Amino acid sequence: MPTDTPYVVAHLAVSLDGKTDGFPLDRARFHQLVGTTWHEDVTLAGSDTVLALEPTLHHGPGPHDPGPLLAVVDGRARVTRWEELRDAGHWSEVLALHCRATPPRPVGRYVPELVVGDEQVDLAAALRAIGRRPGAAVVRVVSGGRLVGRLLAAGLVDEVSLLVHPVMGVGARTWWGEARPPQRSLQLIDSDTFGGGLVWLRYRVA
Repeated sequence: MPTDTPYVVAHLAVSLDGKTDGFPLDRARFHQLVGTTWHEDVTLAGSDTVLALEPTLHHGPGPHDPGPLLAVVDGRARVTRWEELRDAGHWSEVLALHCRATPPRPVGRYVPELVVGDEQVDLAAALRAIGRRPGAAVVRVVSGGRLVGRLLAAGLVDEVSLLVHPVMGVGARTWWGEARPPQRSLQLIDSDTFGGGLVWLRYRVA
């Protein structure tokens, strides 16, 4: 993986056949692993993931400091509820990742933004810029698959973590996105089993 970018981990809940939707995931176990394993400095999310979250947002307790930065890949400027994201109580601040083709943003919109890339957000450039921020050493990707696929294809993922649920034949989205990424060597870091048939697999992407 590039040496000028932070350590990037994609942690996903999946079915046995690699789907990320269509089944009841064990949220408690998923978030327990997040909280005890990586201690992320940055949460990197795609706009689809954030838009799915927006209906649940309300004016929360305010920025969580210390807490990770939430960076959202939003090349089409679809995300609107930035202040509520910032105040949700999970993140210390928010950052919009745009490209030069991103539509004009509303006048007076309050959210820091980083513009990288022409027709779409340049993920490598975005991670390099984020990595120059003090303390931004670990990035955890929050994605239903599409963003993870783009990062894998660009060689920007250091670790893949899969919490495998004992179901199959459900859902439509795969954890690697819309197309299989280039073949890369995967080195097993760790594995564990939990109640209910859950299996946790961690791989280093070489």
